Order: sequence, then structure tokens, then C-alpha cells
Amino acid sequence: MSDTDSRVERIGSTRRSRFIRHVTLCLIGAVMMYPLAWLVSSSFKPSRIVFTDLGLWPTEWDLTNYPEGWSALEHPFSLYLVNSLVIVVLSIVGNLLSCSLAAYGFARLRFTGRRLFFVLMLGTMMLPGHVLLVPQYVVFAKLDWINTYYPLLVPNFLATNAFYIFLMVQFMRALPTELDDAARIDGCGPFRVFWKVIMPLSMPAFATTAIFTFISVWNEFFGPLLYLTDSELYTVPLALRQFVDSEGQSQWSQMFAMSAVSLAPVIGFFIAGQKYLVRGIATTGLK
Repeated sequence: MSDTDSRVERIGSTRRSRFIRHVTLCLIGAVMMYPLAWLVSSSFKPSRIVFTDLGLWPTEWDLTNYPEGWSALEHPFSLYLVNSLVIVVLSIVGNLLSCSLAAYGFARLRFTGRRLFFVLMLGTMMLPGHVLLVPQYVVFAKLDWINTYYPLLVPNFLATNAFYIFLMVQFMRALPTELDDAARIDGCGPFRVFWKVIMPLSMPAFATTAIFTFISVWNEFFGPLLYLTDSELYTVPLALRQFVDSEGQSQWSQMFAMSAVSLAPVIGFFIAGQKYLVRGIATTGLK
């Protein structure tokens, strides 16, 4: 067999392998997307056929699910969207400020006990969240913060999320230390070095933290369920829960319609920050 024939055969084998890989990935993607497609499809079906018609193309259409679902609860669904948006935006601000400052201390400053504190901080990642529920609830009850947003927001301003700190530490450690030395020669203190040098260079890690925070806080159900009792303060997950009636009068189609609406901000934010998310994960060693 000549070199040309061998080369043609290798190229053909590579193309077949790539084609099979792409087809496999498309099939896996289609399986993973089916629940989302079924949810959107069910939002256009009458409630009585939602669980009998499992196809993606509705046999009967009901376009009133969206307007009726928007006003079916005690308050308009827009109120719950705004409540969730307020909590998400403030949580992102809190996590970015507090976690970035903590990460800067661990990554770039030298102080006694730095390694010990860093190990202890990482150790908190291994604690199950449910272990802390009762102590946290007691503390917030003592502070008279129940039925307010404080239990959902204040921890984000105190650098309590070890994962985001670890993510930023990994990114900041990869930045050249000569930048800090040059800034100090120019008269910058530690905070100014962070503000003028480290923070602008850490935007991919900031964007990754913002996206993760947006998704986790927007979808959080248990925290709001535990601390919020006034329906006017409810977030989107709690509002969707109200469509389910324990006595069998659940409005499934309206719930699916509002679920589809609630997915729009998450998908839009993810698409807008996808470029920074990939870069942030690739440069922090989390891939």
C-alpha cells in the first residue's frame, strides 16, 4: 500500500470516527433535552391530557395557560419574578465582593495561619447543608429575620460560600506576582493592588461566579420555603409550588407555562455569559 493510500485511509477513518462521535453526542443531547421540550410542549396542552399525551406535538392546544397562569395565584406572577430577581442580583453582588476579597487574601497576601485557614475553609465544603439548617434557623430567629430576605442575602456578603472562594483563589494564583510587586513599587497598598490590578484581570472568574450564583439562587427552593411565610415575599420556586394542590386540583398546564417563563432569565443569562464561563472554568482548573 502506498503512502498516499495509507493517508487517504487514515483521513477516512478519522472522518468516520468524528461522524460517529457527533451522532452519539447529538443522541445524548436529544435525550437530555427531552424533559425540557416536554415541559414547553405541555404548557400548551389542556391539563386533562398532560400526563396521557406524552408526545412533543400537542394533540390539543390551549393557549390560555400562559395568561391564566400569570394571574392564577394570589399575586401576579410578575411579583414573584421581581422578588427572585432582587435576591439574585444582591446575592451576586455579595458573593463577588466578599468571595473575591477572601480569595485575594488567600492567594496573594502572606499572613500567619494562611494555610490553616484555607484548609478550614475547604473543609466547610464537605459539611452537608442540612446539618447547618437548625443552627442557622435559630440564629436568624433570634435576630428576628424570619419572613425577611436577610437570611437569604446576608450570608452572601460574609464569604460563606467556600466553592466560589476556591474558584477565585485558583484563578488569582495563576496571575504573575510581578504585577503585585510593580504596583507596590508605584505606591499601591494591598487593597489598591486588588482593585486596580487583580480584579480587572479576574473577570473570567468573576463571570463564572456570577453565573453559578444566578442559577443556584434563582432555583433555590428550600431556603425561601424555610424563611419566608408571607406570600407577597415568595420567590419563583415557591410560586410554582402553589400550582400543585394536595387535594388533586393541580393546574399542571399553568404551572408548566409559568415554569417555561421562569426558565427564560436563566437561559438568557447563561447564553450571555457562556464565553466567560468556559474561560473561567478552563483557567481555574475546575474542568
